[in-house]
Amino acid sequence: MNFQNFYIKLLSIITPLFVIHLLIIKWMNFNMLGNKIIESYLINITTAVILYYIIDKHKAKFKDNVGFIFMLSSFFKFGLFFIFINSSYKADGITTRLEFLTFFIPYSICLIIETHALIKLLNNLDYKN
Repeated sequence: MNFQNFYIKLLSIITPLFVIHLLIIKWMNFNMLGNKIIESYLINITTAVILYYIIDKHKAKFKDNVGFIFMLSSFFKFGLFFIFINSSYKADGITTRLEFLTFFIPYSICLIIETHALIKLLNNLDYKN
């Protein structure tokens, strides 16, 4: 899967998910744009795109290290979470289920899409060599 296909697939899955997520929050009578939901989605989408772009452009060079790069990207995402989002979640001393899900839903969906795309990328790389 090339970078453009990955980007289209990621956005075609995450965009409707974001809308559904917002609608559920509204249905539950919570603030739709509260809990830094936009920042959460943007952090996860941006890091997924950057990671895949780097690996796609340097796939021959990183072939043996993709797993480590992938794990580092997860640590990086959590670092961004703690820097930009967690402080507002901890402001009242409690992390609610809604706050947790606001970060975890886009994180897990992006992680699944990234993993699937990287597996395809590596399988195609092995097949060609």
